Amino acid sequence: MTFAQSINAGLREEMRRDADMVVMGEDVGHYGGVFGVTRGLQEEFGAERVRDAPLCEAAIVGFCVGLAVAGKPAVAELEFMDFVTFAMDPIVNQAAKLRYFWGGQVSVPLVVRAPVAANLGFGSQHSQSLEAWFMHVPGLRIAMPSNGHDAKGLIKTAVRDPNPVLFIENISLYPSRVEIPDQEYLIPFGQARVVRAGTDVTVVALASMVPRAMEAADALAADGVSVEVIDPRTLAPLDIATIVESVKKTGRVVIAHVAHKTGGAGAEIAQQITELAFDHLEAPVRRVAALDNPVPASQPLETHLFPGTDELVEACRALG
Repeated sequence: MTFAQSINAGLREEMRRDADMVVMGEDVGHYGGVFGVTRGLQEEFGAERVRDAPLCEAAIVGFCVGLAVAGKPAVAELEFMDFVTFAMDPIVNQAAKLRYFWGGQVSVPLVVRAPVAANLGFGSQHSQSLEAWFMHVPGLRIAMPSNGHDAKGLIKTAVRDPNPVLFIENISLYPSRVEIPDQEYLIPFGQARVVRAGTDVTVVALASMVPRAMEAADALAADGVSVEVIDPRTLAPLDIATIVESVKKTGRVVIAHVAHKTGGAGAEIAQQITELAFDHLEAPVRRVAALDNPVPASQPLETHLFPGTDELVEACRALG
């Protein structure tokens, strides 16, 4: 399956399992979503459960918060993650806090799907990866799969979670293909994946930077440098223990993501590594991230802004 088909399959399985589950968003019904991720769901489950909504993200997410609190697991699709700015209040001030307001007497089984269009030439208002904003909000869970296998397992876990989940999908990964088991499976939150074992440097890569990290590891292996690649899979909860164990082994670490560098998720991960494994570090923690500029509409300029394999190779070599 492709990455996009894997999410579709996970949603389909969960809608078959739970007749109360609802999917809502702009063009998620007959059209199948702006990138086709919900294709075929309305035909199977009907327009009451796969509901097209007006172009109003605050209403989409706000309505889904209400559904979730009423006991109907809800998946809200945003066309691009940038549009989450219109839904900050229902996510940050409502969904993240309602279980705590009510002392655990209510659940908020809400998933907000947020596609990121980095490296696709969509310009400054459609290309941002804003996960770091939400790491600062207690009560939210954040998933960032890097492949279709994990995407399916994580979306199923997200739907069943009684807490609100921000599910971040890098659109550039949608066409990528991977084998999917026939049997049902879920992937627990807070369980990082060691994608490649190594001994000389740890690369912690988020979502679409995982394939770039693997390319960098292959390039460095030709020079005798052994790279361990770790995919956190979720940022909240963050499996910092797996990352720290790797750093204790390698003594060097690079953190890679397509979000802007300043205040990005890499800064938080770097700080936690410094607090928990400082004595094991042979060099300062390095970050490979997007430049601190608005994303340009020009694709050549965009290529300069976002990091790639070459930047990762350079960062690893700079650690000595």
